[in-house]
Amino acid sequence: MRHKMVSLSLFLALFWLIAGCGGGSEEPKSDPKTTQQPQAMSQQSAELKGDAERGKTLFVQSCSACHGPDGKGLPGLGKNLVTSQFVKEKTDMELLDYVKKGRAVDDPLNTTGIPMPPKGGNPALSDQNIMDIIAYIRTIEQ
Repeated sequence: MRHKMVSLSLFLALFWLIAGCGGGSEEPKSDPKTTQQPQAMSQQSAELKGDAERGKTLFVQSCSACHGPDGKGLPGLGKNLVTSQFVKEKTDMELLDYVKKGRAVDDPLNTTGIPMPPKGGNPALSDQNIMDIIAYIRTIEQ
């Protein structure tokens, strides 16, 4: 009886080992209903509209430590966003992309030597939150 149990256990272990190791070359299947394509995601972002009132609150919470409560920048930290040519020349979608990615110290376009962390250092910011902040910045730019 013991011999049969050991044989059965070995057979089952070998079966599960073979079954678990097989088929590794097949691409994982995804559900087309739940998988967004990059184009669909960019269209979704393009449809976002910012709310300047919400953006002001989010700006104070997430951006003012470097850019100041009025957006005029703090010496040695963040640039003046009120008179920024960079902000004026960018579309809202370009600014959204920039804020999401940030700018490293060694980036050739970094003129301050201070990094701009992705999402201003607040990983909880959603695309909508960032668009709200951008809408607020548009109200204070000159």
